Amino acid sequence: MKTRIASWATAAALTVSAVVAAAAPASADMVPGSSTQFYAYCSVDLLGVPVACTQTDASHASHICQYLVSPLDLSLDCIQRSAP
Repeated sequence: MKTRIASWATAAALTVSAVVAAAAPASADMVPGSSTQFYAYCSVDLLGVPVACTQTDASHASHICQYLVSPLDLSLDCIQRSAP
């Protein structure tokens, strides 16, 4: 049972890492007036949580994202973008 839980935890950690890497703001359009937020397109929404996000320009973005740093990890926080 512990092995199964560990494997699920590892899979979740890898998924989060992949999402963070995919949405790196290096080539994304930055949100005007913010130095930390950038535009992203998130193709999958899993129970209200955006997954599979990639950086994009403002005209193709579905979400506005930013990195959050906690004592445990680096995560990506995305919110649904309202219609322009």
